[in-house]
Amino acid sequence: MKKENIDIRISGTTLSIDEAYQSVLHEGCGGNCLFVGTVRNQNKGESVTHLDFDTYDTMAEKEMNKIALQCFDKFEIERIAIHHRKGYVGIKDIAVIISVSSGHRDASFQACRYAIDTLKDTVPIWKKEHLEDGSYWVGARP
Repeated sequence: MKKENIDIRISGTTLSIDEAYQSVLHEGCGGNCLFVGTVRNQNKGESVTHLDFDTYDTMAEKEMNKIALQCFDKFEIERIAIHHRKGYVGIKDIAVIISVSSGHRDASFQACRYAIDTLKDTVPIWKKEHLEDGSYWVGARP
């Protein structure tokens, strides 16, 4: 695995599906998988207006890189991109993109799912959900 086979980004601006996809394309790969997480307008019966993501960039990038390396160890993949937004993210905007390439589809699907599930559990990125009647940090209220 080469360093250029991993693309990690935390951005305060719009994420690009095309950039995430292009960064993993490889002539030896026929399986390419994308997960795109967008902001929805409701959660648990409440109207959501937008999200704010806060992060400790250096640590988050380190943890995202660790996830990418774990994907190489666990699955037969060629390349992986993990891109995440920070700051204000509006309804229907992209909050996260995971892009993976492999020789065959199964490894890409598995690595993509592992990466997003692990990111949500381990990476120091915090989400504040803004509702029509207030806001709260996700995970900070019952």
